[in-house]
Amino acid sequence: MKMKVTAVFDIGRTNKKFFLFDDNFQEVHREYARFDEIEDEDGYPTENLEALEKWAKEVFDKMLDSSKYEIESLNFSCYGASLVHIGQDGKPLTPLYNYMKPIKEDVSDSFYKAYGPEKKLSRITGSPKMGMLNTGMQLYWLKNSQPEIFKKIKYSLHLPQYLSYLFTDIPVSEYTSIGCHTLLWDFQKKEYHQWVYKEGIDKKLPPIEPSGKTNLIHYKGHKIKMGVGIHDSSSALIPYIRSITKPFLLVSTGTWSISINPFNEGILTPDDIKNNSLFNMRIDGSPVKVSTLFLGNEYKLQVKVLSEHFNVPHDAHRKVKFNKDLFFKINRDFVHMFKWHTIPSENMPDQTSIPYDNFDKAYHQLLLELVLLQEKSIKIAIGNSKIKQLYIDGGFSDNEVYIKLLSQFLNTMKLRTTNSSLGSALGAAIIISDKVLESKFLKTNYAVKKHSPFIKK
Repeated sequence: MKMKVTAVFDIGRTNKKFFLFDDNFQEVHREYARFDEIEDEDGYPTENLEALEKWAKEVFDKMLDSSKYEIESLNFSCYGASLVHIGQDGKPLTPLYNYMKPIKEDVSDSFYKAYGPEKKLSRITGSPKMGMLNTGMQLYWLKNSQPEIFKKIKYSLHLPQYLSYLFTDIPVSEYTSIGCHTLLWDFQKKEYHQWVYKEGIDKKLPPIEPSGKTNLIHYKGHKIKMGVGIHDSSSALIPYIRSITKPFLLVSTGTWSISINPFNEGILTPDDIKNNSLFNMRIDGSPVKVSTLFLGNEYKLQVKVLSEHFNVPHDAHRKVKFNKDLFFKINRDFVHMFKWHTIPSENMPDQTSIPYDNFDKAYHQLLLELVLLQEKSIKIAIGNSKIKQLYIDGGFSDNEVYIKLLSQFLNTMKLRTTNSSLGSALGAAIIISDKVLESKFLKTNYAVKKHSPFIKK
């Protein structure tokens, strides 16, 4: 007898993944793919949407014919800030524009002149001025730079919903994609912002469906329950929200360290905007306050400099163990020594100075300074929320020095690390399931570890 499974496409900027989960949300199959980027009409690199579509259809069709698995449901988790504009024939009219593509200043200036002021608009929409990272700005830019193309658009779909459309032929919008720093949503009125209607952009956006909505689709002789897709950051939250009863903060670490507060109340404050906070959205349309820090990227750059300075192997940082005595010595006479390449900070010196005689000492100094930035980012995300539980996942969750220092500086919080390579894919599977997660779900599936602050001298 075939095993009944849920299929999920988990689409990142670099890695494209396909998973099968059994009834207990255990991974039973996975496949990976990568595609070289192509260029848009301006020569800017972007996603090869055609290759992605072809791969997704081929992988899914192959698994439908599997003698081992019977796919009962399918969902999609994808990176945000990306739109596919389709015409009357259901085909894309433009490339999938890269959210890092620059926008000319005169375009954004005209927008904020018409619909600003910027700070007020950012607060209400939970969306700092971020260029193409605001998908609403993508639509405004397209309307002004390519009006003939804009007129031909039947629907503009965020990437998770476009992949769902490929398999269902049902165009929808969905809360977590709409609410991901898009400039589209008014978090006070809980509807599209007024500017969306004035520009006629609402007519390009299909009806909004709940994140957990499914449609029973007849696909190549099979009846399959298909989801509408979900934004990956919001999806990664679902296992935590469904299995933790008390308020918590999740810090997802990697190239970016993203502090995620699903329990924030009200719109962003002026200080939040000053500190570059933004809103994502939960599946029920409520805001998720987010504070970002370019932690992993900065760490990578600084570790490279240290490795070359001390003439040690490039992976020497992976072997450094936390040294409590070394920390006390550095902290006692603490001064900022590192000039950051990619993180703005008022405390950093004009140039980096490394007075230490070995790599381990300099590494502890580096991590101490980065953790101080991390502590600030976490406190910004928490704001006035009454949160005492802190979860760390991603690349830094197994960095002993980082975790020891963070547990010390946030010693009033219960800090736990989690380890799951499935992340958003698992959330996408859970959201279209009727199953209730047990309180031990994280412990069983995410290898949860508790961490306590070390005692000060």
